[in-house]
Amino acid sequence: MDSITQAALGAALAGTIAGKTLGRSALLTGALLGTLPDMDVVINYGTAVANFTQHRGFSHSLLVLTPLSFLIAWGLWRWQPRLSYRHWLLMVALILISHPLLDAFTTYGTQLWWPLATPPVALNTIFIIDPLYTLPLLAGCLAFLIRPPARRAMALGLALSTLYLAWSGVAQQLMTGRVEPALAQAGLKQPKLMVQPMPFTTLLWRATALTDDHRIEVVTGFFDRSQELTLEYFPRNPHLRQATAHLPEASRLEWFTRGFLEYNQEGSQITATDIRLGMPGTHPFTFIIADDSGGQIKAVPSSRLARPVFNPDALPLLWARLTGEVPVLCLATLTVPDPGPAC
Repeated sequence: MDSITQAALGAALAGTIAGKTLGRSALLTGALLGTLPDMDVVINYGTAVANFTQHRGFSHSLLVLTPLSFLIAWGLWRWQPRLSYRHWLLMVALILISHPLLDAFTTYGTQLWWPLATPPVALNTIFIIDPLYTLPLLAGCLAFLIRPPARRAMALGLALSTLYLAWSGVAQQLMTGRVEPALAQAGLKQPKLMVQPMPFTTLLWRATALTDDHRIEVVTGFFDRSQELTLEYFPRNPHLRQATAHLPEASRLEWFTRGFLEYNQEGSQITATDIRLGMPGTHPFTFIIADDSGGQIKAVPSSRLARPVFNPDALPLLWARLTGEVPVLCLATLTVPDPGPAC
């Protein structure tokens, strides 16, 4: 999740556990602890792909954060012994461990078991920024600042945000149950499928299905007035995937994204795009991974292409699609097609 949300979650947990003893300083301590795991972004691992895939690595590992909690709690207890070591440990452990667990509900992926070579955990149930998750936490913290310790307000904020997170999982299952029959009817039996929310909401969802030659995108939501779904097809260029399969950074991206990549070639440059994040045309993570000069593909130190500029005119279209006012939204162009279900 975004840094504001992680700080709010850390502050809410700290205020609930230690607010009566530490006062308003508990919020600041919790907010700092809540953002600590994301400090790995300042590390340069050498290449763009390495920086991308190492983020949410060791600093988000439960195997690292659990023992680290004991050490940090001991240091904070020596600094402020008014709060018992047991309460310091409870607070620090909950804040540090809740950070990667919350991140695991997003699409980016969180390496909960680093250094084990298991794929990152990505449950895809909540967008990286979702106001309905964050606002209850901020409201509880605001109540604490106005009139500490406001334990009921803090607990209510945590309860509402947790219920919303649980709802996101239920919503994902409902949307998956809607999409799978449409894919089967189109002849796509058991494709690799990812269902995730569209930006800032759990009411509108995007499903991405992969075959060897194509990826299929579907947008559907709870306010759709028709159960008929529009399937949008995009080519996958499997020959580029096969040609770069031996390259270490291509293999790393395949592992990190679970294969949700799009390969393209422009001139001699071969790129790989993480198609999980963003939307077609606005995917933020595209990497140059190889050079094809003279018919021989060679690995190059990866670099990241500039992030596409998001068209603000698309926001009203996304809102209209969410409410059901617009029945079909073509992701390839972020436009509404002429009457009829096809893009």
